[in-house]
Amino acid sequence: MANIKSSKKRIRVTLRQTLRNRIIRSRTKTAMRKVVQACSANDAASAKNALVDAVRIIDKAATKGVYHKNNAARKKSKLTKLVNKIPA
Repeated sequence: MANIKSSKKRIRVTLRQTLRNRIIRSRTKTAMRKVVQACSANDAASAKNALVDAVRIIDKAATKGVYHKNNAARKKSKLTKLVNKIPA
């Protein structure tokens, strides 16, 4: 354990940020999973709705600094391609 006051605070802040990032990452992965499941079921309507939700969640995560903007763009692109492959 650290002895310096600022080090102790950094440990507390890091733990809090880690927890927040874990929650946001989990939410993002769940949203992405819903899109993939809808695509594998060939359900175009629910896949598009899930894609809209996933894109919103991914953008929020990128804004908060959990994901780099290029990483977020890559995730969104991957999901969009998947949804666009579904026969209409």
